[in-house]
Amino acid sequence: MEFFNKVGKVALGSRLRLMTAIITDDAAKIYELYGMDFMPKWFPVFYTLTEDREITITEIANEIGHSQPSVSKIVQEMIVAGLVEESLKSNDKRRNIVGLTAQGIAFSKELKLQLKDVEAAVDGLIAESSTNLWAALEEWEFLLEQKTLLKRVNEQKKLRESQDVKITGYEPQYREAFRSLNIEWISTYFEMEEADYKALDNPEEYILNKDGKIFVALYKNEPVGVCALIKMNNSDYDFEMAKMAVSPKAQGKNIGFLLGQTIVNYAREQGAKKIYLESNTILKPAVNLYYKLGFQKVFGLPTPYKRCNIQMELVL
Repeated sequence: MEFFNKVGKVALGSRLRLMTAIITDDAAKIYELYGMDFMPKWFPVFYTLTEDREITITEIANEIGHSQPSVSKIVQEMIVAGLVEESLKSNDKRRNIVGLTAQGIAFSKELKLQLKDVEAAVDGLIAESSTNLWAALEEWEFLLEQKTLLKRVNEQKKLRESQDVKITGYEPQYREAFRSLNIEWISTYFEMEEADYKALDNPEEYILNKDGKIFVALYKNEPVGVCALIKMNNSDYDFEMAKMAVSPKAQGKNIGFLLGQTIVNYAREQGAKKIYLESNTILKPAVNLYYKLGFQKVFGLPTPYKRCNIQMELVL
């Protein structure tokens, strides 16, 4: 226990495996206590077969959450032990049905008495504990089904790394970064178009001098992301969010979201009511980001870009 006290919650998997090993070791001794020649790992498959119905190895695997090869191996072991037989007669001759032998049925009746004692012992353990582990496991299983541990850790990684990201306003020193990051991103998925060159080659003339804004994301003082807010000559929209690009080497650090948030907050500070953007649905992470920022799909505005197949707006 000293190791787990030292390492803490990051050793969750190791600690659960240790508890599983302790309980499994006791389970084997419990079968011995009742004079039963039975392996603990057989129990989920065997118990499923006690329900006396036509069932295949694949169906057992799906029901108990094990792999088909794992269930097949356990069934073969129980066949050798004389508890299970396969290739039983079925209404559907194409199905390879598995079931208990006469010995297995007799064994299942003895097992029921043992299970009563085990359940009573576990109830006693729960009563002695300040935490109902069984209920907690159900809750954890539900929560991990909603969002896996992997996803939760990835979110924390992004949050930590995003603390090293600084969003700053455009300066002439970032002119080449604004251009090169966008060209890299656009060329990866599409072809550069005339409207791209107009904005990227002349950001001051096309964006900044027309009451627009460009923001730059710095990661450890290196420009790794950019995004522009372009003033629109449209009665419905104040600005267009455009030219968002993040370097591939800096993706996964929440930079796109931080840039988007900065753009939205700046537009709100300028008294804007609506922001417009154009994108393409093959860019699923980008489109998901826009939804996360609050944008919704709209239709019908003319666009200078051939690659545009989705238009979105954000009501501020």
